[in-house]
Formats: sequence, structure tokens, C-alpha cells
Amino acid sequence: MRTLYVIPARGGSKGIPHKNIRPLGGLPLIGYSINVARELADDRDICLSTDDPEIAAVAEKMGLRVPFLRPEALATDRSGTYEVLLHALDFYASQGIGYDTLVLLQPTSPFRRSADVRRAMALYTPDIDMVVTVKEAASNPYYNCYEADADGFLQISKGDGGYTRRQDAPKVWEYNGAVYVINVDSLRRMPLSRFSRRVMCEMDALRSVDLDTEIDWLVAEKLIENGILDK
Repeated sequence: MRTLYVIPARGGSKGIPHKNIRPLGGLPLIGYSINVARELADDRDICLSTDDPEIAAVAEKMGLRVPFLRPEALATDRSGTYEVLLHALDFYASQGIGYDTLVLLQPTSPFRRSADVRRAMALYTPDIDMVVTVKEAASNPYYNCYEADADGFLQISKGDGGYTRRQDAPKVWEYNGAVYVINVDSLRRMPLSRFSRRVMCEMDALRSVDLDTEIDWLVAEKLIENGILDK
């Protein structure tokens, strides 16, 4: 089973400008994902997919060859991860290199460890679509998530609203964006959102920090400065 590790890093970022190459704890953000991938694979099986020469230059300064720059059509706000992953697979296929699985490592999850990736990969079998890392959801549709009905009144999203304590409600999970172990055959047939055979791999809240806003970035800096992740 041959695995391609893809790190997608688009140049444009509105929430955190230039986030992919912005230093976090003394390391460019993409460096965290590159280092994790290098603990798991040879550089030839690691693909930094970017449209930005500056991002490519930072990766190559770390010694990672960037095999291509994404076309403009895959570098807009509307560009989907699905198309980016297919583009990477097609590039390697054009070089005569085929992959059975693809591991997606988004740069916005700097605290994901190689051990988290290994745990996810250990759960993977060729008869499923994907193993994805999750964390326990902050909100629960059985307990504190509501939808407006036809009359505009709030009703509990799921169930009959009988749970009065959060701990009694069924657990629900949300993707944390850290690790996706993907069946390439499934990916060729459909986008990730249509996968039905998904297996979860739980991660804790600290390791699940996802950088989307400046507030997220400040939290990440404080976690590093205070050594909380090392405890």
C-alpha cells in the first residue's frame, strides 16, 4: 500500500494573512506538517501543493522539493480540497507513480503529531472510504443546538429535548481537520462529503487546535509559550 502525503497550502488567506508561512513558535506554519510527514514517509511521497512561489520557497528552504505550482483555477477562494487532491494524484500518475491511499495534512493543525497519523492509519482498511480525526463537538444537537420551525420558534435540532444534562446526551463528534486517511479509489469516484464509510479517530482538544482566525493564532502561541503541549 503506497501512500501520498499531501499538504495543501494556498497563498491567499483572509482570516490570517500569509498564515502558511507565518512563524509560529519560531517555525513557519507549514513546517509543522512537513516535519510530521517526514516522520512517516520519504520526501518523494510528500507533496506540498501550493500556488504561491513564496510558500514553495519556504518549503524548499526546509529541503522539501515542491514538484509543481497549482494552476490559477485551483488557487481561488472557491477552490475545493477535492480538486486539489485529484490534481496532485494526476500529477504523480503522469509521472508513472500510483498511490493506494492519500493522507491529507492541513497546515492549520500544527499540534497534530505523527503518532496521531499512525493511529488513524492503523484504523484504515481498503474496504472503507476514509479514516478522519475528530474531537468531541463543542455543541450537541440533542442538548443545546436549536433550529427554527415553520413558525419561527426554536426547537431542539435532534431528539425530543428530554436531556437536561449534557453528559446524559449521546456523544457527537466534529472533524478537527488534522488527519484524513483517504482511499484513493473512493476519492476518484466521489468527493469527501459523499463518503459514507467513514471511521473516526479521536484526538484531544489541545492537539485539535485549528488555526482559522487571529484569536486561534493567539491561543496557539500561548499554548507553545506556556509549554502546555509538553505536559
